[in-house]
Amino acid sequence: MNFYILLLLSYLIGSIPFGYLIGKINKIDIKKVGSGSTGATNVSRFLGAKWAVLVALLDISKAFLPLFLAFTYLNSEIEIALIVIITILGHIFPVWLNFKGGKGVSVIVPALIFFAGLWQTIVLISFWAILLKTIKVMSLNNVALIFFVPFLFWFHTHSLVYFLLGIVIFLIILYAHRENISRLYNDNELKL
Repeated sequence: MNFYILLLLSYLIGSIPFGYLIGKINKIDIKKVGSGSTGATNVSRFLGAKWAVLVALLDISKAFLPLFLAFTYLNSEIEIALIVIITILGHIFPVWLNFKGGKGVSVIVPALIFFAGLWQTIVLISFWAILLKTIKVMSLNNVALIFFVPFLFWFHTHSLVYFLLGIVIFLIILYAHRENISRLYNDNELKL
């Protein structure tokens, strides 16, 4: 498969707004309530945990497909890294919703599995779940989780490209959470 076709396909797949679609099924415009994000966190606030879990699983699945195709058809670490980045950007800036989507955390899970290893991902997600139960602030939890991504990528792959990919992912997620970070700073961030 041609890299540029896969790049476009990855963006379009990443752009599928499952949170928005699930909201519409339940007669809620998820972009007009809460944080306005189409991600699982905002869905959980207005539709409950079962719908949020479904959205998270769908978002993880949509990110898995481009990465699987990248590993199947591409040999370049740089090209594979770009597929990961464009899929995340598709989720955060979906063409279908005027480039306003989710925060990108769910869609990094396949990258964690591929570049950090399954067991390390399970440990990281377990740590994330414990931290979330303790502090109940999803944005702070997410930023704390993402901080470790570059180091996990390096530890598992010893690839400079994938280490840099981890840094780029961290910066993208930080940017996507910029309003949350501002609310955290002003002590008025939403809790679960």
